Amino acid sequence: MSKIVIASDSFKGTLSSVTISKIFTRTVKEIDPSIEVVSIPVADGGEGTAECFAHCMKGKWIKVKTVDANWNELFADYYLFDDTAIIEVASVIGLPQTRIKNPGITTTYGIGALIKDAIEKGARNVVLGLGGSSTNDGGCGLASSLGVTFINKEGKEFVPFGNTLSDIDAIDTNSISLKGVKIVGMCDVLNPLYGLNGASYVFGPQKGADDEQVKELDKGLRHLASITNDEMARECGTGAAGGLGFAIKHFFGGELKSGIETILDLINFDEIIKDSSLVASGEGRLDSQSFSGKTIDGILKRCKRVEVPLALIVGSSTEEGMNLAKENGVLDIFVSTPVDAPIDDVVDNADLYYEDSVKELLNNKNMLQ
Repeated sequence: MSKIVIASDSFKGTLSSVTISKIFTRTVKEIDPSIEVVSIPVADGGEGTAECFAHCMKGKWIKVKTVDANWNELFADYYLFDDTAIIEVASVIGLPQTRIKNPGITTTYGIGALIKDAIEKGARNVVLGLGGSSTNDGGCGLASSLGVTFINKEGKEFVPFGNTLSDIDAIDTNSISLKGVKIVGMCDVLNPLYGLNGASYVFGPQKGADDEQVKELDKGLRHLASITNDEMARECGTGAAGGLGFAIKHFFGGELKSGIETILDLINFDEIIKDSSLVASGEGRLDSQSFSGKTIDGILKRCKRVEVPLALIVGSSTEEGMNLAKENGVLDIFVSTPVDAPIDDVVDNADLYYEDSVKELLNNKNMLQ
């Protein structure tokens, strides 16, 4: 009996990774019930990451009362299994639900309530998915919520925002109480904390900052680096989530890891696929970025390691993406969306198009040999 592992990222705007896994499994079983299908929805640290873990690992969802990026009360969920908590920062400070989109005044403070609750419930590993934030506070809000004290030039304690980072005069970290807890940021961006390639210049505009504000936000992050750890601020990934990546490393001694690598390690992916005939993966758009630390790249590396073939089903593809996939040893690529299909048609029929691609994959007699 053949075994296929389906481990696909979502098709943004149309199909979640869990939905893709369900369509794939159902379609394969309809065609050949003898094939064993192992479903592993995956994500790269953004929206849907916790749901993927919930699908693969036995645990529980926990709801916590906290505040969003604008200090409005909300309830946010995280997923806890064994001694590991999976928290999507976007569930608290995500850009879509942030009412006032101004990275000068948004805060990461609310994430702290989820971390503290997880630790109280026994978590010793806290994994933060850093995608989709609305903030640019260098992670100082989160740091404040977990015991770091920021003092301004008047000697008063305050919680810094993006607009007030330059007001920080002193920092007291003596009240941090995370002993024995490991914090990991799932991060797939390489941007440093500040500079033209830093958090403010690259991500500030999409969070609502104009050109002048971008300069001021960057100035604030430079100041934060100058009074903490400028060398660390230059490292790749510290600019993730408006500088939250920097806070994880500097204030909490945590680390930043590739989102897909973190997921695959936690679920023991290599062991799952080692006796498979085929691994199927994919994402909404296959392009040159697909092989730069994203989902497909991470899964491809694991498949090569255990010598299992990989096939891709993607929503669309550039010519460069197709060529790179073939050059990297991908067995075959199936593009589900018809060329020139209207966007409404793609949204309404994405599930049917994906199902057709699964059938096409199975009709390739060489796939499971």
